[in-house]
Amino acid sequence: MRFIQILFTLASWTTWRAFAFTTSHNAVIQKTVTSRPTSTSALNSAASDTAVVEPSVGSSTVMKNINTASSLGKFKATLTKIGMLSYIASMCIALPVTMAPPALLHKTRLIKKSQREHLSVRAGQFCARWLMRIIPFADVNVTPADQKTDDPSIWVCNHISMMDIFFLMATSKKLRGKKARPIKIVYWKQLEDNPVNKIFFRSCGFIPVDMEANKAGETNSYDKKGFKQFLKLCKQAFSEGFDIGILPEGQLNPTPENGLQPVFTGAYTLAKMSRRPIRMIALHGTQKLWHPKEEIGMTVTDRKVKVRAYPAGTPFENGDDFANTFTKIIGHFGANGEDLPDSDLRELLYKTKDEDEERNRKELSPSELEFLQSL
Repeated sequence: MRFIQILFTLASWTTWRAFAFTTSHNAVIQKTVTSRPTSTSALNSAASDTAVVEPSVGSSTVMKNINTASSLGKFKATLTKIGMLSYIASMCIALPVTMAPPALLHKTRLIKKSQREHLSVRAGQFCARWLMRIIPFADVNVTPADQKTDDPSIWVCNHISMMDIFFLMATSKKLRGKKARPIKIVYWKQLEDNPVNKIFFRSCGFIPVDMEANKAGETNSYDKKGFKQFLKLCKQAFSEGFDIGILPEGQLNPTPENGLQPVFTGAYTLAKMSRRPIRMIALHGTQKLWHPKEEIGMTVTDRKVKVRAYPAGTPFENGDDFANTFTKIIGHFGANGEDLPDSDLRELLYKTKDEDEERNRKELSPSELEFLQSL
């Protein structure tokens, strides 16, 4: 009984701490860092101990007003919020409990560290999936990619809410297939300030990155000394049967309705160095449950969440090509909850234009073609 009381106390504290972190994160101001050319990558070496990373120039944001009008009635919105908080509290209890058996088996040398990490990731996904069924606070629509492969991959996703990790874990089985390799997520090390995060991330062997706290949209500053270790951990993860998960925006996006934050090209650099394909995932709707903007926060405006996976497509030519493709495809879905038109999507994924469109263009006169291009 005493143990259960401690877990409930920890869950309550963690829920409050997560909320406090969200509302205060944008107010944190660290020292100003000196910017470098946009070609600088998070994985490149630098002369100083701090590597300053600029986003690709290919990513841009068109500002528009944030619609905070709720599609739910006040009563339903309140019930949804209560359900979400109950889910978070339940996860804060379930994760430490389910991480204990693999940890014990590893400590007694009955399983290897990599086996412990595999079991921990699977256990976390199981908890997220079943608790979301028991506490159905959201209507989740999952669109898996038709392409099924066991090849080691680098998965990239937009970051629009503190709820993202829960939905990615809960939908992983349906999104990526039953036999998909578990993902090791690259995360900001300061997230370990939350004790549940620390237990879960370390049990799963997730990959930490040291970065100074900064405002959304500001230049990210990474510790150069950690790059070698980061690459070593990624290489080890691939060899042990894991995929890698990266959030190319590098931070929580406070305005997902406007598209993406500037996109960093570290995922492309890692893919090029490791010769692994990049796979894209898009999230929409989690910001309507728990918005990253502190003025909105947990003001629930909708309970519909969409998760979409895309096929690997044609390999990217360079970092700017990756940033441009990710921004257009994922940014559009994240803001609107819908894919781009099929022809545009195919062109971005496979670098080919629609055959009918190309044939029609060839049949047009120069003046007609010039007119269409001016539209």
